[in-house]
Amino acid sequence: MEDELVLKSLKESIKAKERFFIKKNISRLRDSAEVIAEAFKAGGKLMIVGNGGSAADAQHIAAEFVNRFEIERPPLPALALTTDTSVITSIGNDYGVDTIFSKQVKALGREGDVLLAISTSGTSPNVVQAVGEAKKLGIKTIALVGRGGGDLIEKADMVLNVEANSTPRIQEVHITVCHILCELVDYILFQKVSK
Repeated sequence: MEDELVLKSLKESIKAKERFFIKKNISRLRDSAEVIAEAFKAGGKLMIVGNGGSAADAQHIAAEFVNRFEIERPPLPALALTTDTSVITSIGNDYGVDTIFSKQVKALGREGDVLLAISTSGTSPNVVQAVGEAKKLGIKTIALVGRGGGDLIEKADMVLNVEANSTPRIQEVHITVCHILCELVDYILFQKVSK
């Protein structure tokens, strides 16, 4: 029974990834990488938001840009707005959890930056508000979503939607997308690929 469970999960994961990449998302992924690379070239930064597993992905991807992904290159300015517990709990306590990201975007974001909003549902109020605040500031927004995209499908400048209902399968596609974004940005900026 355990072996069947493993194979079932693996097949579902592969199917979700195939569906995502075959349905016009390769060009959207490339366009998203170009937007991020252009921001870095112009002195801007990438801010990343998400809740739960998406918060972990935000931190993971920020680290890939700041440290390195697969090639040796200069650090790139990316930050996860999910990490400063004093800021997050202060905002959450004083203004409510729905504003924990939008207030940080307002404080730290500038025109020319990019916001990557990760949400399996596309409906997380704090992520949706962060996108709204970013747009007011002239910050380009990329939404990495699932389940039809929720509110973010209409609000973000660019949308990468995983057409799946299972949260684990959506998250598995999200981390694959994020790793490919890192690789594409590195290639666009440095014309190098890992060996």
